[in-house]
Amino acid sequence: MKTLFNICICVLLSSGGWAQQELTANDAVLIALQNNYDVQVADLQKVIRETNNTWGEAGAFPSVDIVIGQNNSIQDNRNNPFTFTPGVILSQSVAPSVNVNYNIFTGFAVRMSKVRLEQLEEQSSNNATAVMETAIQDVLKAYYTAQLHNARTEMLREVYNISKDRVTYYELKQEYSTGTSLELMQFRNQMLTDSSNLILQELSYKNSVRNLLLLMNDTLMSPESLELTDPLDIGEVLIDQDAAIASMLENNQNLKNQYINIELQKTNTALQKSFLYPTLSLQVGANPSWNRFEEIQDGLLSAQTQNLVYYGNLSLRYSLFNNWKNKRAVEVSQIQEEIAEISTKSMEVTLTNTLLNLLELYEVRNRLVAISEQNLEYAKKSFELAEDRFARGTINSIDLATIQSNYRNTLIQHYENIYNRMDTYLEIYRMTGQISLEYQTSE
Repeated sequence: MKTLFNICICVLLSSGGWAQQELTANDAVLIALQNNYDVQVADLQKVIRETNNTWGEAGAFPSVDIVIGQNNSIQDNRNNPFTFTPGVILSQSVAPSVNVNYNIFTGFAVRMSKVRLEQLEEQSSNNATAVMETAIQDVLKAYYTAQLHNARTEMLREVYNISKDRVTYYELKQEYSTGTSLELMQFRNQMLTDSSNLILQELSYKNSVRNLLLLMNDTLMSPESLELTDPLDIGEVLIDQDAAIASMLENNQNLKNQYINIELQKTNTALQKSFLYPTLSLQVGANPSWNRFEEIQDGLLSAQTQNLVYYGNLSLRYSLFNNWKNKRAVEVSQIQEEIAEISTKSMEVTLTNTLLNLLELYEVRNRLVAISEQNLEYAKKSFELAEDRFARGTINSIDLATIQSNYRNTLIQHYENIYNRMDTYLEIYRMTGQISLEYQTSE
């Protein structure tokens, strides 16, 4: 039995020679934002939108083409009595051309296309921010989840040390024939239970740290060498309801994207209306050519020619009738505008209601933390009094174990309440758009 106790003690107290590396919640977020694959993809998509947002992409500038044609042909006129070039004639020509096409007027389609590109760039920026918000929230939750498991580990280690010291004390009492075997066996059983709980909790803590490192995408840190420095309890933060709702309506990324969707739909309506106007385009260019003719068999005929053609054409195009297709497209786009506006109003109502529920839940969890804190104080005092009374023999070991278990459960519940309050606060922080504003500023 003593060998088993020694094994448990060695497993629980042994620690490797890892150099401790401190990590704050803020550092964890900044590392994750640099390494997170989703954030990197969102940033690259943003670069694509920025690259496309030009007047050239919208069609404001003319297109210039250079074409060079080299043609070769052989014409056999030996059996053609009506030709002026008898024999076998080789014809060769080189004909380069420069062609310029410019849309002078397209019914304001170019301007609408440029506006649409600007809106798409802004939408891409909001999408990148939304991805960043999700990454920040996930990392912070993982960080404080690890801190929750760390607090539980420290608490169970303290309980285990108490049980171990008690067993050692009663082993000495039994050795000097002043203690009972029943009490010693009960305390040994309690120590084994506490040691098992501690071993499992240490595993949970390491797994939570591994999950944090996975979100950070950091392969250099190890769970054994990492020390999380920010406390689990971030304290109670006063939140003004009206200010929170106003911040959400202004900064929430989902709402921002919905507002942009409305603007995109309005731009699409204007673009569809542009097809109702005539279009005017200009084509200019130059086509030089060099030609060579030669009679292959006798060489009696050989000639070279050269010519140069310039052209400049205006083209006016107007669709008189296409089964009212353009008109229907405008009407459908206007209906889609109304749908986008209704969806936005619905989202505003839903998000506002969700935020109000979260604010109320946050207040409830604040009260739960205050209650559990007071309850923990009473449970700790009860445990201390129980230990004193047990030492004086007024309560037995079973009563002491019950009070100790109550103290442990109260402490665990207090940590849960602190974490739940922090989790609700992070959700409010993200919904109001403050989480991205803070880290964009820190970067």
